[in-house]
Amino acid sequence: MKKLALLLLCLAGFAASAQTSKELLGKWQLVRWTHNGKDKDIIGQFKTDQVFQVFLENGEFQSLVGDEVHKSKWKLSKDNSELTITSTIIIPVKFHIDYFDSRKRVISSEQMGTLEYKKVSD
Repeated sequence: MKKLALLLLCLAGFAASAQTSKELLGKWQLVRWTHNGKDKDIIGQFKTDQVFQVFLENGEFQSLVGDEVHKSKWKLSKDNSELTITSTIIIPVKFHIDYFDSRKRVISSEQMGTLEYKKVSD
């Protein structure tokens, strides 16, 4: 019985920490990127460590790389397990949400690999 109660408590804690659209709003900085099990060089790829995703109300999205701003749309699946980012010039990119809480978010896709973000204040 104690094991069942502990299991239910852990599951409730996991459910309570699942991210919702409201918690996704804000500015997130890319802090780690891996692909095929190997760390990628963020500065080498983007020529800066200032790489952010900004989630705004009404599904508005901004990708910030240094001084460059790219606008798109975002949508979170109903079960909060998938994030879709759609640009007007490319097809939608779907990311699986591997982990997320109020300060850290880890997403992955076959094309991009695994991306870890930390929430920052403006």
